[in-house]
Amino acid sequence: MTGPVRLTAIIEREDDGYVALCPELDVASQAQKVEEARAN
Repeated sequence: MTGPVRLTAIIEREDDGYVALCPELDVASQAQKVEEARAN
């Protein structure tokens, strides 16, 4: 059994909200609030 996995979240402000990037998974998401972007 393995422990929890830690990933990087780079959150940047854009015009209408925030973009969250996870370089380890090569995934991006966006939301209106920082908390939402991080959760996505």
